[in-house]
Amino acid sequence: MSNSTESLQAIAASNSPSRRAWRRFRRNRLGYWSLVIFCTLVVLSLFAEVLSNDKPLLVRYEGQLYVPLVNDYPETVFGGDFETPTDYLDPFIREQLTQGGNWAIYPPNPYGPRTINYFAKEPNPSGPSRDNWFGTDDRGRDMLAQLIYGFRVSVLFALALTAIGVVLGVAAGAVQGFFGGRIDLTMQRVIEIWAAMPELYLLIIFSAMFAPSLGLLLVLLSLFGWMGLSDYVRAEFLRNRQMDYVRSARALGMSNAQIIWRHILPNSLTPVVTFLPFRMSAAILALTSLDFLGLGVPPDTPSLGQLLNQGKANIDAWWISLSTFGVLVLTLLLLTFMGDALRNALDPRTPDPPEPEAKRPVTVPAKEAKA
Repeated sequence: MSNSTESLQAIAASNSPSRRAWRRFRRNRLGYWSLVIFCTLVVLSLFAEVLSNDKPLLVRYEGQLYVPLVNDYPETVFGGDFETPTDYLDPFIREQLTQGGNWAIYPPNPYGPRTINYFAKEPNPSGPSRDNWFGTDDRGRDMLAQLIYGFRVSVLFALALTAIGVVLGVAAGAVQGFFGGRIDLTMQRVIEIWAAMPELYLLIIFSAMFAPSLGLLLVLLSLFGWMGLSDYVRAEFLRNRQMDYVRSARALGMSNAQIIWRHILPNSLTPVVTFLPFRMSAAILALTSLDFLGLGVPPDTPSLGQLLNQGKANIDAWWISLSTFGVLVLTLLLLTFMGDALRNALDPRTPDPPEPEAKRPVTVPAKEAKA
């Protein structure tokens, strides 16, 4: 009897809504592998300093170990003549680090996003070569390093903007949909007036008043980025507040906050989850567009929009536009495929994939059971 009870519990757990949604998501191979590739790229970009940097990861010089990635050392430590920070691209320093039992472990790409190679063999911008795999920009900076760091800046900015938008949108939509009536009407009119504000003009005005920064962009875009999601959450709350489980919770004496947090909100998260990849795509496009117009991040910050602007100014340097456009298109495609797969996985009308043979319940005919 206990074995049959455990098997029924296992079958019920395997058929939970979350597991069924996950199986539907995994069945969409394009969306699933887009998630794997996107997460891999994000994790690699978080270790950008290890993958692309003009400082060695570890140096052994005259019997002592140094970690230039963490500490700055003057040139005199490695046999130089000046107290300035060491330029590890200097041929003299490289020769010092390779003779007499000395050695240095460099990142796979020995250039940082702001590194200017003063010992380059060709004028800038230079095309792809063995030293610079994706070429250099018009200032002599390595393109691969800028793409890695620019991708990280775009993704982290999109994640932060999406998180703030989700919190504000869910809060506003929940209040509107749950209470309804005058509160709903008043907030709807306020949102409509706020949505009519010229966002681009405000960005131009504030960029002229303050120094450009990611924080300023995050605040300004967050003021307008939550209204689309609030409409979806409001509609879900208006529908779910009429359900029987909400009436039962009221009859048990639960407070409005408990009903919203415990009962209605978990059943209203489907549009929120589906909204996330598309919101991230919009955030990346917004940051890229503003950087292209010169209204985004500071000039010394690696950015995909600034690279596209450089490609426009240097038409002959095709590698600048092509590589930047490729990274941007790949990122947006991955997010779009993930969003489509999430939408299909959370749609109850989508048929469930067949269960594995081991998890299917075994049915016994009635005659054999009686015998």
